[in-house]
Amino acid sequence: MKLVLVTFLFVSLVLSSFFFEESMAGYCAYKCKARCSKAEFKERCMKSCTICCQKCSCVPSAVTENKHECYCYRDMKNYKGLSKCP
Repeated sequence: MKLVLVTFLFVSLVLSSFFFEESMAGYCAYKCKARCSKAEFKERCMKSCTICCQKCSCVPSAVTENKHECYCYRDMKNYKGLSKCP
């Protein structure tokens, strides 16, 4: 009985994490597309924004401002010490 319950819980956890990742990918694509809409290098902006979004689970609302809405996004730095997230 306990083995069945543990197995069920494990399978539920694995499936829920899969659906969370899928929904997060859609969220990041949607939010980053809006944030990078006026960027000069859209592909580079989308790549950086998507990486930041997946790590932080948020993207600031405005095109260039409002980084205070997502501290993780704001504070992420690249190897040069500059802001990684657009």
